[in-house]
Amino acid sequence: MKYARLTKEQFEALHQEFINFLATQSITGEEWASIKENKPEVAEQELDIFSDLVWEGVLNQAKYLENISAQQLFLFNIDETEMSLIVVKVTNELQDITTAEGYRWLQQNFTSDEVEFFTSTKEFSENKKADIFSLVQQGAIITKGELYQFFEEVLNK
Repeated sequence: MKYARLTKEQFEALHQEFINFLATQSITGEEWASIKENKPEVAEQELDIFSDLVWEGVLNQAKYLENISAQQLFLFNIDETEMSLIVVKVTNELQDITTAEGYRWLQQNFTSDEVEFFTSTKEFSENKKADIFSLVQQGAIITKGELYQFFEEVLNK
């Protein structure tokens, strides 16, 4: 397995896609029930293969990632060969930007001395998708990039 097995909730959300996946291998519903009961190791392998296929598709489509902690916002832009990073750091420890109130504070005060910005770029290793998956495993979520684009524009002014 290259990535991680999908959660029960993720499998439930992708129920129809999993049925289609089994169908591509000529496995019917009855056969799947039999495999689960009589060959649990084969069923586990099928779940792992399907999970990897889903992750491959998701990671191929990822263009932006965000990882938010109480005082820091990590914004990633995924390009072909490298990723760019914008870090927004709140130095006011009384503000927690993971809360609605703290996030509002950031929106109103991002130009203040209590907010610092850092930027960086890094080339991907030989396995770009593994690099992206590692960030997801560390808590990053895949986004449409609105925050990255906003702060990129702020920094370029």
